[in-house]
Amino acid sequence: MALGRYPSDLEEGDDLGSFEYEVTPFIVREYCHSVELHQDVFQEAGRESGKAVQHSPVPLVHIDKLRFFKLACPGGTGPDARIHFEFRAVWCDAIRAGDRIKASACVSRRYQRKGRDYVEIQIELRSVDDGRLLVTYKDTAIMAYRTAGQKAEEAA
Repeated sequence: MALGRYPSDLEEGDDLGSFEYEVTPFIVREYCHSVELHQDVFQEAGRESGKAVQHSPVPLVHIDKLRFFKLACPGGTGPDARIHFEFRAVWCDAIRAGDRIKASACVSRRYQRKGRDYVEIQIELRSVDDGRLLVTYKDTAIMAYRTAGQKAEEAA
C-alpha cells in the first residue's frame, strides 16, 4: 500500500479507498467555467420535469482522482514527475447537482513499455442513494523518473 508515500510507489492492486460527497452547483459551475463548457445543461438553465437541472461533466472526475492521490499518497507528488498520459471515462448515468456520490479507486495495472513505468488507476462513481454505477474512469499516468546522473548528483 502506498500510504505515506508517493504516486510513483503505487503498485497493482493497491486500494486507494473511497469517499462520499455531494455534487454542488458551485463546483460544477466553476469547473465548467474553467474549461469553457458554457452550455445551459452545466449552468443551471436546463429544464426537466419543471425543475432546474444542472449536470456534472464527465471530466470533473479528474478532481476525484487528485483527491485520491492526496489521501493515498500524503507524501505529495514526490521527487519524480507523473505525466498524465490518457484517460477513458464511460458515462453510465447522469450526475446532477445535489446528488450524493461515493467514489472508489484502485490501481488496476502497473506495467512497463519502452522503458517507462505506467500506472493505471480505475475509479468508479456510484450513487450513494441506490448504488447505481454513474461513471467508470481509467486514468493512465507515466512515472517519469530522474536519470541516473541526476540521482548521482543529488547523492553527492
